[in-house]
Amino acid sequence: MSTIDVGKKAPQFTLEGTGGSWSLSDGAGGSIVIYFYPRDNTPGCTQEGEDFAAAYAQFKKAKTLILGISADSMEAHGKFKRKMGFPFDLLSDPDRKICKLYDVIQEKSMYGKKFLGIERSTFLIDGKGVVRHVWRKVKVNGHAAAVLAAVKAL
Repeated sequence: MSTIDVGKKAPQFTLEGTGGSWSLSDGAGGSIVIYFYPRDNTPGCTQEGEDFAAAYAQFKKAKTLILGISADSMEAHGKFKRKMGFPFDLLSDPDRKICKLYDVIQEKSMYGKKFLGIERSTFLIDGKGVVRHVWRKVKVNGHAAAVLAAVKAL
């Protein structure tokens, strides 16, 4: 059962990121988009990051911070961010504590083999730390635009 419900406070956390240590409270006052993704440098994750990056100026104009989280190492995140030129930070959750806290670790299947992995999910948190929208089982195409529309509707 998810601990993340629309209308409730988002769980606090602190993670290391490409811009240094970051805590949810660091984003207080503005909206925050946190997107969880399976892995750096994979086609879907690269496209999702590129889509958020393409809309970055509009998110910034709406006073909204974008953060990507996966279990990849800080080294991998640094390389991925530099390679793709992402204007936002990527946070590393190698022990998946925050992924579990936000209930994005789900059973997945690849080539008939079942495993636990990060389900592509996005959370929109307002300036008071309240969850305003949750997207689960995200399909990449059109997702960043849907998130931007939700941000503008706040």
